[in-house]
Parts: sequence; structure tokens; C-alpha cells
Amino acid sequence: MAFQKIVELLGSNADTLLNHHCATFDKKLLHQPSPDFIDRVFVQSNRNPQVLRNLASIFNHGRLAGTGYVSILPVDQGIEHTAGASFAKNPMYFDPENIVKLAIEGGSNAVATTFGNLAAVARKYAHKIPFLVKLNHNELLTYPTKYDQIMFGSVRDAWNLGAAAVGATIYFGSAESDRQIVEVARAFEEAHDLGMVTVLWCYCRNNDFKKDGVNYESAADITAQANHIGVTIQADIIKQKMPDVNGGFTTINFSKTDPLVYSKLTTDHPIDLCRYQVANCYMGRAGLINSGGESKGSSDLADSVKNAVINKRAGGTGLILGRRAFQRPFNEGVDFLHTIQDVYLAREIDLA
Repeated sequence: MAFQKIVELLGSNADTLLNHHCATFDKKLLHQPSPDFIDRVFVQSNRNPQVLRNLASIFNHGRLAGTGYVSILPVDQGIEHTAGASFAKNPMYFDPENIVKLAIEGGSNAVATTFGNLAAVARKYAHKIPFLVKLNHNELLTYPTKYDQIMFGSVRDAWNLGAAAVGATIYFGSAESDRQIVEVARAFEEAHDLGMVTVLWCYCRNNDFKKDGVNYESAADITAQANHIGVTIQADIIKQKMPDVNGGFTTINFSKTDPLVYSKLTTDHPIDLCRYQVANCYMGRAGLINSGGESKGSSDLADSVKNAVINKRAGGTGLILGRRAFQRPFNEGVDFLHTIQDVYLAREIDLA
């Protein structure tokens, strides 16, 4: 029944997405998500036993527990987009307890939000669902508007409130990215020392990445390199936007690339573009979770199911979406999250 609903939501995209065979990177080359993923992959790494335990607590929580896939509810938009812009459609989420309740009822593996939100309810919920504390944010109260990720608290603060993981954003390609890389690398080292998992929002941000009406900030080649840098500074999980274009390096004419990236390692098929992102996560050693994007209304569910199918068949580890769930009535948000999770539970949907 769940699979049939997925097929219906995919509509005219069902055949091309569900039956595509990826001829760029063979799926056998990937470290595929599976129930024994931590034992196969992370046990070889330098991560200490406390990190492995917290990683297992995330992978073994919620409706996707024991599958190797994750569904995370991220609600940091109160800072990133202002609280009014984020919660006006559903004012109950001005109270952060309802954010945690949505994650729990929605069967999420973890809830990702701000220091303040999690600190306000830590004693009640830290033992009921894994906390992922977002360390840095871009605040929108400065005028003229600027775009820079700054630290809002310390790794030790996150540990004290019972977090299983910390998250951070780097605006790769921005003028401030060098400083952000250094800050986040140091924070992730401390987080690992304290036993916490690290999750990196690998977003690309530069106005010069836009040309002839096309925004290459979400290009497969540019975002994949951001992923590669993110895993290099030891992010355990990479969050990235779904690629919707390619050829950013060649069009903008910067950095370095190789013609084989476009002739052999990618095609214009969305699953192949996403697989290139996975490949740059050390062939899946760090899980790739793609973001849901802004809420657009009636098309949200179909769009999110499509992205989940692309992510799963490409070799990704899950979807992380917030606005599309919390900017609708509570019960609808729960059902929304369950439907996305059904993609990862469906045995009929495998790696391309």
C-alpha cells in the first residue's frame, strides 16, 4: 500500500526514477546504507566508542531504526529565516517543545535545532530522542543584510544539554568560508573528543555562482566538492541541497575540474547527479542527507517523495526536512514525515 502511494505521488516521474540504472559509479563501489553500516564503515575510523554509541543512538531511533537510513527534523529557521517568517503559518512552534513533539510523533531519528530550543526542554526530552544542536547560524537582524555563519554557543554547552550530535553550516565559496572551515573543523574535533556525532550543512553561497539566470550554488559539481571538503574536516553526516543543475565549474570558469566529470561520472539524470554527491562523501563513508527545501504548498509532498527516491537510489542516507512538515497542522506534519520515511522502508526501492 505504501509503495503504491509513492508511485502515485511520483506520477509521470515514476518510471524514470524507479527504473533508472546508474552507469556512472557502479553501486558496488559505494558504502551502502544498511543495518550494519556502523560496524562495516565507522568502526574502521578514528571515532571513539562514545561517538559510535551516539551514532548508533541516531541510526536506531524512530521509524527508520535499524535500516541504515535517517529522517531528521531540522528547525533552525527561527534564526536563519526569523521566527515570524518561519512560524507565522503555525504559531504553536514558537514554543520549542512542540518542535520536539513533532519529531517524536513523526518518527524522526533525531531533532536538529538551536541551543535555546533544546536547552529549554532538555531535562524532559534529551533521553527520549537524540538531540542535534546547531552550533552556528546566519542571523537576519543586521541591516543591511549580511550572510555569514557565526557561532551561537560552545560544543561543551551542547554536550551539557545531552546532545548526541552537533551540526554546523559552512557557506562554501563565500568570502568568509576560510574562517568558517577553521572554526567548524576545530568544533568538530572537540565534539568527537566528547563523543558527539558531527553533521555539516555544506551549502554553497556566492552571488557570482549565478549566471544567465541559472543558480549554480546547487550544481552537482560544486556541491559535491563542498561535500568532499566537509568529509575531509571529519563530518560524519553531510547535509546538502539536491542538485538541480551541473557544470558550475565550467560555466562560471573557476577552480578545477575534468571533462570526465561531465562525460563519464555524471549525466543529466537526477539520480546520477545525486550519486556524484554521494561519491564525493568518500563513496558514502559519510552519509549524504539531502534537504527538503522551502514549503511551496500543495506540491510539497510529491516533491519530497521524489527527492527521497532520488536520494535513496543514488546511495544517500536520508532526507532532512523541516518547513514542509512544521508549516502545516501538527497531524498533517506527522503524516508528511511518515510518508517520506516510507520511501526508505520500501523494499521495492533499491540502489540504481
